[in-house]
Formats: sequence, structure tokens, C-alpha cells
Amino acid sequence: MAKSAGAAEAAAAAKSSFDVVDVDVVVVGAGFAGLYMLHRLRGMGFSARVIEAGKGVGGTWYWNRYPGARCDGESLLYSYGFSNALQQEWTWTERYAGQPEILAYANHVADRFDLRRDIQFETRVTAATFDDAGGTWQVETDRGDRLTARYVVMASGCLSMAAAPKLPGAETFTGQTYHTGQWPHDGVDFTGKRVAVIGTGSSGIQAIPRIAAQAKHLTVFQRTAQYTIPAWNGPLDPRTVEEFKARYPEIRTAQKNSFNGNNTTFKHAETFGVTAEERQRIYEEAWQKGGFVFLATFADLLFDKSANDTVAEFVRAKLRSIVEDPQVAELLTPKTIFGCKRLCVDTDYWSTYNRDNVSLVDISSSPIERLVPEGIVVAGKTYPVDAIVFATGFDAVTGALDRIDIRSTSGGRLKAHWQDGPRTYLGLAIHGFPNLFTITGPQSPSVLTNMMPSIEYHVDWISDCLAHLRHTGKRRIQARKEAEDDWVTEVSRLADGTLRPQCNSWYVGANVPGKPRVYLAYVAGIPPYKKRCDEVAGRGYEGFVLA
Repeated sequence: MAKSAGAAEAAAAAKSSFDVVDVDVVVVGAGFAGLYMLHRLRGMGFSARVIEAGKGVGGTWYWNRYPGARCDGESLLYSYGFSNALQQEWTWTERYAGQPEILAYANHVADRFDLRRDIQFETRVTAATFDDAGGTWQVETDRGDRLTARYVVMASGCLSMAAAPKLPGAETFTGQTYHTGQWPHDGVDFTGKRVAVIGTGSSGIQAIPRIAAQAKHLTVFQRTAQYTIPAWNGPLDPRTVEEFKARYPEIRTAQKNSFNGNNTTFKHAETFGVTAEERQRIYEEAWQKGGFVFLATFADLLFDKSANDTVAEFVRAKLRSIVEDPQVAELLTPKTIFGCKRLCVDTDYWSTYNRDNVSLVDISSSPIERLVPEGIVVAGKTYPVDAIVFATGFDAVTGALDRIDIRSTSGGRLKAHWQDGPRTYLGLAIHGFPNLFTITGPQSPSVLTNMMPSIEYHVDWISDCLAHLRHTGKRRIQARKEAEDDWVTEVSRLADGTLRPQCNSWYVGANVPGKPRVYLAYVAGIPPYKKRCDEVAGRGYEGFVLA
């Protein structure tokens, strides 16, 4: 049905350069956002070039190949809805698709729509400067390319810039080191090795059971205990798949209008509107179903601390029933607000700590002091290891944008504009940077939703905007300062009205030293966000200056 990822990468690597350096649109990134953006641009008659750092398509799913890498959104919904033919011909095999299957899907999409001929692989965009006089972007790459484009679309991803701690003595460690977000494509064999995993976020929680099953000994270094819900993953029933395919049009409509793009609805408004017994039954039902449905049990869980305490204690009780050693269970017990960090979805995570070859080291009060040739030092004790896996996540949402030197001859540098945190209008545009769009950018619903419908909505909105500019003879669009100011205030106000900002999470940039602490996403959900963006477009792109 599709080329293998290896064959696709070989074909991409053979394409070393492009003759045309003047295009209508440069798109940065060939993940799911960049692929759909290219498809839409082609259909509208725009010339486009996609610049991609990897040897192949897939974005997050190209780079994240660590053991256990898997989508935490259900595969039947974590997929494109723009082509009914595509969703009818592709058949998902698991409830939660693994990285190889998702990457195969991305390659199939690229092949089916003949997208590779406009993608320049193994190339990073290093700088983009808007020429105010000429009204064009000058885009530079690490291979010496200089491209001119009327528009630039950043499809660089929310979780694409790996964040690794800078530990003293790292250069002295004699073993191997890996980051889950930059995993070797030929895999890693941990058989007979002593392995350390640093970090217990989503990537660590997925990787730890798989590494433990292979390694001689696994030592997990945990700073913050996490809430995690079982995935209960398994093969999809063919009847379920056929039912989805038959109903996909209505399912996609509901998905695009649901709170988080997962077709989940809140079962009850108030946690204390039911009896304690009924509440327990509702939580147990959600536990047995697994996944993110847990956040949809009661509508007030992320607004009322007392309500949140009920679901937090339910999950803690489940943990204590699974982990056999009470001391280990206590270390694994989350003390934070349920849901203010990214909720994790796992397979056999807590039960992994019942294995004889797994140990847990708490570094919340005694951080890692340094690395030494033979291992890791914590509180004066050396833990000998042969390999270290950094499951330390990403410089989320803004990291990929910050890495590029984005400038405007009249608006200065993006890094300076964002020195106190990201500032956007609708998560789509930035004052001072005309003709620049961000797909699932800061201050949009993005990482709080199923990324696929959020990506599709942004691509469609941008495409409609470009069509409007062409139809009206306009060549430039820029967010007004007042509109950006109002949107930044609105996003912050909505976040502060919830419990979400009350954790040191990557949602507020707390995992990256020196990063401004600002809630990075729009928390009110997809429907009000879409309503606002549609109104802006319907009013002739209110809040923008068109010239």
C-alpha cells in the first residue's frame, strides 16, 4: 500500500537540490501540518517549497522512535479527515497506533498525493527575513539555499525541539546517551546493560516498560510523579473499523466541533452533583475504558480544586493497588493537580516497578549532581550505568520557532518580540511579521487537543486567507498590535481561570531553564476558538491590516 520508510528516505536523500528559488509559499516542516498545507496550496495553484530537516516525512513520528513510542490519541481519530478516499483506503490496526504504523501512514499520504517532489529534505531553515520594501520573505537554510517567497508558513511542530538537561560532567561519561526525541533509526539493543532513564513524562512512561523488559537493570530517575491512565491498547475489531469508515463524515464533523477534537463530551457538570458512590462508579467506568476520557468525567475537574482532589485520589488508590512496595508506591504517587500536567496514557507502567530489575531514584529534593565516567551521582551516591536515556521532553510550542532567526526589516526579531513569552493573534499570526503564519502556534488550542483536526482547521483557515488576498488583489497581511495585545490578554485570562497553570509543566515552559513562564495554549476548547477565528475571517479579517 505504501513505500517503506527506508525506501522513502533513500528517495528523499537522492534529491539534493532544487532549481527554483522563488515560490509563492515556503512551508517549514514536513510533518502532518506541512503535508496537508502543501496539498492545499497545490490545489489552489500556489507554488510551494517545503523545507524539512529529516530525511523523510512524518515530523514527530519521524524522530521519535524510542521503544514504546505510540500516539496517546486513538488512531481512528488521530488521522486526516480531508479526504474520504484516504480514510477509506487506510486501515488502522491498533486502538493506539505505534510509531512505525503512524510513520507508514505519513509516507502513504506523501506518496498518494505525490508530495515529495516539492519537499527539500535534510535541510534546516536557519533564518527568514521579511523585506518590507519588496514585500517578500528571504529564507536561508543550513545548506546555503536562499529562497524568496511571498508567504512563509511555520509547520515546525509543537513538540519538535528536544530539551536535554546540561549536567556537570556529561563529557566524562563513558557509556552511551540517547534522547527519546532523537532516537537512532536502527534502534538500540539494551540486552545485558545497566540503563538509566531520566524523566517520567509521556515519553518516559511509554519507554520504561519496554526498556525494563530488555535491560539487565533499569534505574529510573524521577523528579515529578505523574498521573497516568491505562491505554488498554490492542488490535482494533474489524467491525469497529468498518463502522467508523461508514460513519466517517458525521464522525469528523462531530470531532471538529468537540471540546478537544477527540469526540468526548462531559458526562456530568459538577463533581459533587452526584453521590460519592456514583462518582466512584463513573471513575471506575472511565478507568476501564482508559485514555483521555478520564478528563471528560466531570466538567469542573480543572476548575474546582475540591473536585479535582476526588479524581486525583481515585487514581492514587489505583496506583497503590498495583505497586507492591509501599515505599516505591509513595514515591510514584503524584502530589500535583490532576490534569495540570499532560495526562499520560500507558501500558504496564506502574506494574513495571514490581520487577526485580527495576529501581526508582527520587531526584525531587536531591537533583542529579553530575555524571561521572561510570554513571550518575545523586546525593553523593554513584549509580553505575552503561547507557542513559534522556526522556526529558521538548522546548514545547515555541522552541522550533525560536531556533530560527526570524526578522522583519520593520518589526525587529521574533526572539525579541517574545522575550517575555509568545505573543500572537489567534495563534496564527504575529504583529510585526507580515505574511507569516503559524500552524497550531502558541496561544491556539494546539497541544490541548487532538492535533489532527487542529492542524486541518489551521491549514484550511490559512488557505482561505491566501485565497481572499489573491481574490481582492492584496499582497500583505499583518496582525494589528491591538488585536495581538487583546488576544494575549484573553488567552492568559482564560488559563488563569482554571487549575491548569498551577503546575511546573511544559505547558508553561517550566521544563526549560530561563524560558518565560506563560501558559502556551488556548484552554477554552475548539468550538469557541473556531467561532472566533471564523468571525475574524467573516468580517474581512478583523484585527489584521491588509495592504
